Amino acid sequence: MTARSIRGVAATAMAGVLAAGATACSTPGGGGAGGGKDALVVGLANEPETLSPLLGYGKDGNSKIFDGLLRRDSAMELEPALAAELPKVTDDGRTYTYKLRKGVTFSDGKPFSAEDVVFTYRTILDEKTNNAAKGELAAIDKVTAAGDDTVVFALKYPYAPFAERTVLPIVPEHVAKGQDVNTGSFNTAPVGTGPYVLTGWSKGEKLTFKANPAYWGGEPKVKKLTMAIIKDDDVRATRLRSGDLDGAILPPNLVKGFKGDKSKATLTARTTDFRGVTLPTANKVTGDPAVRRALDLAVDRDAMVDKLLEGAGRAGYGPVPTDSEWFTKGTERPHDLDRAKKLLDDAGWRPGGDGIREKDGQRAAFTLWFPAGDKLREEHALAFASDAKKAGVDVKVQSGTWEVIEPRMKEDAVLAGGGNPADPDFDLYNLLHSSLALDGFNNMAAYSSPDVDKALEEGRRGGDKAARKAAYDAVQRGLADNPGYVFLTHVDHLYVMNGDRKGLTTQVEPHDHGLGAGPWWNVEDWQTGK
Repeated sequence: MTARSIRGVAATAMAGVLAAGATACSTPGGGGAGGGKDALVVGLANEPETLSPLLGYGKDGNSKIFDGLLRRDSAMELEPALAAELPKVTDDGRTYTYKLRKGVTFSDGKPFSAEDVVFTYRTILDEKTNNAAKGELAAIDKVTAAGDDTVVFALKYPYAPFAERTVLPIVPEHVAKGQDVNTGSFNTAPVGTGPYVLTGWSKGEKLTFKANPAYWGGEPKVKKLTMAIIKDDDVRATRLRSGDLDGAILPPNLVKGFKGDKSKATLTARTTDFRGVTLPTANKVTGDPAVRRALDLAVDRDAMVDKLLEGAGRAGYGPVPTDSEWFTKGTERPHDLDRAKKLLDDAGWRPGGDGIREKDGQRAAFTLWFPAGDKLREEHALAFASDAKKAGVDVKVQSGTWEVIEPRMKEDAVLAGGGNPADPDFDLYNLLHSSLALDGFNNMAAYSSPDVDKALEEGRRGGDKAARKAAYDAVQRGLADNPGYVFLTHVDHLYVMNGDRKGLTTQVEPHDHGLGAGPWWNVEDWQTGK
């Protein structure tokens, strides 16, 4: 998980949460309601700030305009994209060699080659490039081209999930080179090898795309995509109901309104998308380990799943979902209000006249921020505050933009979101490693544990899966013993769609999602018509 993916609905290409993303679709069996025949209309709550992969756009795959060396199938297994085959790994995991697919061209007709791959990775890693996710490529020592059809990555150390990072989109050197990477025209007028080409961008209103007739995977049958920017959940649902959209991602309370509509269907995507509360170590209240442990026990996660998600999700005890093979059994924390109160009593936090605890003149109170307009995070924040108050801790819930929230993160709590299904390193390292404390939106709680740091390093550098599992077990046990966050839920993504739904699938989805996620994650492969 990157800095920006933790903050979720920030105005970047990685924006999106259950209550903040929206999508619409024209289904494989026929024309869409909103877009007409062979078209797909997509409603999104937030629009990307850039369409350049050099600045982070599409870094987790499915960008539609671009391709990575690899991509993920419906089971989230890696498969070749711009690479002709999976990489050859040598030198004890320190060297990855990719043979490239022949005959690929960019949408401007120019040929794709190894030099484009080298340019992309080197530019992202350049210190002048304002890419908040460049730390995800920190294991790279150098990347070189061996002829036009081979790329070699030399790593500083064996980094087990490196291949998962190479779904990152590749940009054309002949277009992007020479521009200011942070402000150049490529950010809004991209050229890629992907199945779709950008045709227009009306800021704050919509983005439009057309099928790429020269796409190496074959020209898509769905010829036109439209991303309509619709920030409000209720408006998105209304436009879906009126036929203005072909489908949408909606929160559970709005999905209920479509249950009796036989022209609509609901699809559920499993996710690694978590909601949790940061517990800043610099705060005089949340910096107390006893308060953190007490809050971790005071919250009723099952009630949140039932009432806020209406069953569309699971209780969360960390970034790793309970149904993941990487989850550490036995780290589930029960809802135990009595034990929470005893922990606070034993630590010297005594109830005052109003029921709120105090210690050494310090009232057990702190502020919890959530991004304005995000209804699901607001509901989680209010539920957390209600549970905390039962233990004698006063939590003031406040909303604001990320520009308002970010400078307050050192002292104030935040209702955070995140989650990437590709590998546990992607979430755990950025969220917990002490070296990343308050580094942008990484480690927002400034969590610090030498034992957890050590296990995180072992997990990312080890090549043996059993050894990595043992390392991540140690991380999750450490987090349970000394929580720097109170994790609440993992939310499923619910999609309501018009028309013929035959054959549609979903992937396990990350926290960040939009056009590239949902039932239309593989829209370029859809077959229209009967």
